[in-house]
Amino acid sequence: MKVAVVPVTPFQQNCSIVWDETTKRGAVIDPGGDLPRILAALEELEVTAEKIVLTHGHIDHAAGAAELAETLKIPVEGPHEADRFLLDDLPTAGERTGIPGRVVTPDRWLSEGDTVDIGGVGFEILHVPGHTPGHIVLVNRDNRLAIVGDTLFQRSVGRTDFPYGDSALLIEGIKTKILPLGDAFTILPGHGSASNIALEKRTNPFLR
Repeated sequence: MKVAVVPVTPFQQNCSIVWDETTKRGAVIDPGGDLPRILAALEELEVTAEKIVLTHGHIDHAAGAAELAETLKIPVEGPHEADRFLLDDLPTAGERTGIPGRVVTPDRWLSEGDTVDIGGVGFEILHVPGHTPGHIVLVNRDNRLAIVGDTLFQRSVGRTDFPYGDSALLIEGIKTKILPLGDAFTILPGHGSASNIALEKRTNPFLR
């Protein structure tokens, strides 16, 4: 399993290309914009994207999903349906942020315990609300990898100062679902550098 990060949008969101090294089949996770950059990365890596996966419905993570799905003729999976209102609001959010966004309706909503196939490799879905109501996390236990979106960052956690945000719920989800995955797990967040659970347990002030 390989992962390449393509920073997109003025928010430098970590759009991730995840693929199986043998088959070169994979997925694009959170295409928030800058589609020419994402398409160029797919071509350079020689990866065939078979689906798009969204961790949540914010503009910097989901704005490019509809156009990319049409361009590549692939489905969109995720997030949890509780984020439908955010995906429906992408054009308006785009006007506020300057990031062009189109409404996207996933071909498949994801819930706790679902599995997403990426290049023949299974990722378990955790529902971790708080940053948004429908935020999901993708977990591959064999590779000890968690793609956590905007739930957990290196020495920080996701914003909850939205009308629908819930700090207590987010921290509970991190402590009860993400941290128990184990110290050796790499976490790939939606912004900034990758980290691991051991480091966050020791140094993240929000988790003490």
